[in-house]
Amino acid sequence: MMRAAYLVHRNALVYRRVWRGSAFSSFIQPILFLFAIGMGVGGMMGSAHSLPGGVSYAQFLAPGLLAAAAMQQAGFESSYPVLGKMTWFRNYEAITATPMGVHDLVIGELSWLALRLSSIATAFMIVMTVFDIPRSPLVLLTLPVVVLTGIAFAAPIMAYAATRKNSATFNVMFRFVLTPLFMFSGVFFPVSALPTALQRVAWGTPLFHGVELIRGLTLAAVPPTWPYHLGYLVCLAAVGIALAFRTFERRLNA
Repeated sequence: MMRAAYLVHRNALVYRRVWRGSAFSSFIQPILFLFAIGMGVGGMMGSAHSLPGGVSYAQFLAPGLLAAAAMQQAGFESSYPVLGKMTWFRNYEAITATPMGVHDLVIGELSWLALRLSSIATAFMIVMTVFDIPRSPLVLLTLPVVVLTGIAFAAPIMAYAATRKNSATFNVMFRFVLTPLFMFSGVFFPVSALPTALQRVAWGTPLFHGVELIRGLTLAAVPPTWPYHLGYLVCLAAVGIALAFRTFERRLNA
């Protein structure tokens, strides 16, 4: 863990120079979504459309956007930057020439992502509090759930990125995997509004489970199926980390 902390420190030093470039996608974009759709569209809907728990549309939307922000940030941080350090700039080769090993690399990168997700979640929760969206102090527990949701996406994507020679397939992943998840995993409307077949598909996707947990904690309506949601994310993160260990080891020690 101490060696992994050195990588976190290294990434923090780099981020200190480039943070302005990521400020929009990390912090401002989700907040603009909340204003434009939550307040704008939600205000037009009024009380004509009922939502689970009798909440306003802004209250329904905000937790979903937070979960989606975790997915999107994790997807970006674990794809192009990992490929760059692995293939284009050879950072990982230089790092593993030191006493730091492959496992330290993976844990360090995921720890850095956890810090990034924590800062995004904290900023978003402050905005939600200003608009009186949280209904319970349980909203504080959304912080570790946001991190877990991000890691559940990041670890498998890191494992995949370590096998790539170029970034061409990342465009496919963002357009045909992450974007549909953003649209159909319960962020903008209840999954129960989908046809039965698509509801079953949604239950098999990680973002849906993150949305359910974060929304339940924010609105004091934790679903009785929360152990399943939590277990799904933990298992996916664990499998992803194990795969990342394997693909990093194979690539860097080839």
